[in-house]
Amino acid sequence: MVTLGHEVHALQLTKNPAFDWQGVKVHTYYPQRGSTPQIHPWVIDIEAKAIRGETVLRWSLEMKKRGFSPDVVIAHPSWGESLFIKHVWPATKLGLFYEMYYQVEGQDVHFDPEFSKPEISVDSRLLMKNAIQILQNQFADAAISPTHWQAGTYEPEVRKKITVVHDGIDTQAIKPDASARLTLENGQSWSREDEVVTFVSRNLEPYRGYHVFMRALPQLLRLRPHAHVLIVGSDGVSYGAKPPTGQTWKQIFMDEVQGQVSDADWQRVHFLGRLSYPQFLTMLQISSVHVYLTYPFVLSWSLIEAMSSGCAILASDTAPVREAIEDGVTGRLLPFFDPQAWAHGIDTLLNDPAERARLGAQARQRAVEQYDLQTVCLPRQLQWVHDLAGK
Repeated sequence: MVTLGHEVHALQLTKNPAFDWQGVKVHTYYPQRGSTPQIHPWVIDIEAKAIRGETVLRWSLEMKKRGFSPDVVIAHPSWGESLFIKHVWPATKLGLFYEMYYQVEGQDVHFDPEFSKPEISVDSRLLMKNAIQILQNQFADAAISPTHWQAGTYEPEVRKKITVVHDGIDTQAIKPDASARLTLENGQSWSREDEVVTFVSRNLEPYRGYHVFMRALPQLLRLRPHAHVLIVGSDGVSYGAKPPTGQTWKQIFMDEVQGQVSDADWQRVHFLGRLSYPQFLTMLQISSVHVYLTYPFVLSWSLIEAMSSGCAILASDTAPVREAIEDGVTGRLLPFFDPQAWAHGIDTLLNDPAERARLGAQARQRAVEQYDLQTVCLPRQLQWVHDLAGK
């Protein structure tokens, strides 16, 4: 937007002073208080976001005194900052990034019975979780969502405001490379000549199917005596329930399956933690089969990056995934909860280099055509902003 001649400001939650970044004036704010101790658990989230909203309200009033009046404000409503923007600048156009509206049916709630907890009323808890977004729906002049599935989680009246445009990835930088080689600090190294199965999640946890993938490993390692399994992800929790105190989901499922795997085979399972972004892309470039699982939840960028890298992808047959992976065309879809199907599916693809090449090429083509940042997503995003501004 700066290069198009617009004046662009950003507001960041940090104690650091304001600064300029590539022509963007970055303002900062920081709440003067935290959440109330022992507050009712259903309103912890609401209070935290109301505190942010109030802090931004005070910042906005001060900016208004200085003569600042934005034409457009774009925000993620779930964090609370945009709660009171229209109270300060009623004529300003407000565009909201609608990531997901929580529903009882068809999403992550109760999808996985193994980790579902009995609740007095899940509808009531989710109503409170959605409350911050509900409060802002009336103020939004327009909204944007990355996928049709995410947009479809909202009520019909809200959905009318939503334009679907993915965040976009750089498919020119993220692309196949037959000469790629991943070398770790410990000297281990793999290339396209090796049999490499890859699995990626920000954190190794049930929401992204880590437990299912681990349960497929004993059979997979027996079927593929030369395969190496590269697992990327940290030990924390991004989504869903935390593991028992003092444990990690990573270790819990390692312990569950390790007794079913010989010591020699276990040496072919490599937990890489978090890789640098260049290393991550190199890992995708050397992948023989890339595995992606997810609950019905927000789609991971890593799936689109794997497509752009030309990976042969096995993915879970869950609603968000079907938007990017067409079974038999841009990858293969398998039942989320069936470890045996995953072991056999990986084995089958590893036995068929021509099919892997076909799926990878078509996944790459789909990524370029639908998810490229410069040629597809960014132009649509800019058009959305211009339409929002009425220009």
